[in-house]
Amino acid sequence: MHIPRNLKKGDTIGILSTARKINAAALQFTINLLESWGLKVVLGSSIGLAHHQFAGTAEQRLANFQEFLDDDNIAAILCARGGYGTMQIIDDINWDHFLKKPKWICGFSDVTVLHSHLTSLGVASIHCSMPSLFPTESDHETLHSMRRVLMGESNEISFPITKFNKAGDAEGNLVGGNLSLIYALQASASDIDTNGKILFLEDLDEYLYHIDRMMISLDRAGKLKGLKGLLIGGMTAMKDHEIPFGSTVEEIVLAVCEKYNFPIYFNFPAGHLDFNFALKLQCPVKITSKNDSVHFQQI
Repeated sequence: MHIPRNLKKGDTIGILSTARKINAAALQFTINLLESWGLKVVLGSSIGLAHHQFAGTAEQRLANFQEFLDDDNIAAILCARGGYGTMQIIDDINWDHFLKKPKWICGFSDVTVLHSHLTSLGVASIHCSMPSLFPTESDHETLHSMRRVLMGESNEISFPITKFNKAGDAEGNLVGGNLSLIYALQASASDIDTNGKILFLEDLDEYLYHIDRMMISLDRAGKLKGLKGLLIGGMTAMKDHEIPFGSTVEEIVLAVCEKYNFPIYFNFPAGHLDFNFALKLQCPVKITSKNDSVHFQQI
């Protein structure tokens, strides 16, 4: 497995969009923040482009990502926003140079396409918030956790136990991201191997029956049976029909996983939430339950 090097002061981070459009003015807070950490910032050619809802055509977004991927002066790539669009370019990316000199690829939501493909290539990446969703205060814990993972500092957190948790401790490499994308990438070159791993899942604006269908699909594909643990982050703004589905997200997950013995942790503070804790995917983590809280630590 390849783990990119930690960033240090003076390094350059490139900001681009592989999905929806965003203009440079919307990135000024992010530029100021990263520069306050001692980093240099380069904006990609996709910033400011517009092709319908996208940050330029698929060809333009691909060219920008490939340029940053191959540029040894750029130490990390931060995706400016999610939405949809990364899947349109994933199969045309050339990873040859990157695999010789890997760098951190950062973001979440639609960026799960990149995270999953990197997992299949054996390269670690960072699941974290993105400029379009950054909190407006630079002292926010979301941003502190992002700085810690980029700089290689200790990154751990405790969060409350819920009545739905399936008790136990877990240790293993962390994989995952957005449930809808993990589901959509099955049987592709970007599919992930979950065996012996801790799987993290989050999602936004989905119908409850969609969650049920996706969890059953993951199980049928063998994605759940070999897990060391299951970490459920934000399941935000879930929807239902006039005739209720009849189960909450927690109940859906527990029902699908009932036949397995691995621990399950709900309400982990990562995903489409005000507090989006940064995570290094493909890196080892240790999760322990004690008293009324769960402790998560990247090791």
